[in-house]
Amino acid sequence: MTDTSPARTTPAHALRFAFGTLTVLPVPLTRWDRPTARGGMLAAPLAGLLVGGCAAAAGGLFLLLGGGPLLAAVATVAVPAVLTRGLHLDGLADVADGLGSGKPAGQALTIMKRSDIGPFGVVTLLLVLLGQVAALTALFTAGGARGALAAVTAGLTARGALTLAARAGVPAARPEGLGAAVAGVVPVPGALAVAAACCALAAGAGALLGPYPAIHFALAALLALGGGELMLRHCRRRFGGVTGDVFGALAETTLTITLIGLTLG
Repeated sequence: MTDTSPARTTPAHALRFAFGTLTVLPVPLTRWDRPTARGGMLAAPLAGLLVGGCAAAAGGLFLLLGGGPLLAAVATVAVPAVLTRGLHLDGLADVADGLGSGKPAGQALTIMKRSDIGPFGVVTLLLVLLGQVAALTALFTAGGARGALAAVTAGLTARGALTLAARAGVPAARPEGLGAAVAGVVPVPGALAVAAACCALAAGAGALLGPYPAIHFALAALLALGGGELMLRHCRRRFGGVTGDVFGALAETTLTITLIGLTLG
């Protein structure tokens, strides 16, 4: 049972919230309140580093065992799906169905709550997963280290987009659910600081490959966060705010843009 009392939230509470809500790790949620949600969303990129690191390890292992870049890419894409129970992919499909329906906000939100996946969701999932696998195949072909660092960077920026989406001024589309729990909890300066830190860490990852990759990785992260912001604005305009599905869609979209950005140039 989670604690909802107004006692002081500690970094441990924040980390439990981040890892307990954004991964399948058996991390107990000891608190479920706005201050804890704020800390948890500020720590979201740390969960992304873990997921990205596990994905990179899986891809690297398959590459070392002679599986080739394509199999390494498939393994790298599969691990985040497993570590999130596919919730982000499910959110992406639901948002695609909601947006594709062309219905008013209330009806679109109802469509998104259904358990089935419509044609827009199926096509979107197919294209996004194909894009991720294709990008990672190219990156692993260029070198195992490049592919692994790209996977870590993509996991980081995907969760950095969630921190930005949870900033003050972004409303919830529904009064219940994860979206309502985290909507508007992060102060704008904190969200911007996390975004800057994500770009700096991306540059650090690229620097392990050389000076130019450092710039390339930072620009890819910045491009991905910008793309996530455009999607967030569109979802706010169409749905009236954010939901748990929107957060999942943002994570997958930002991750995909990061990987594609790292294959270009």
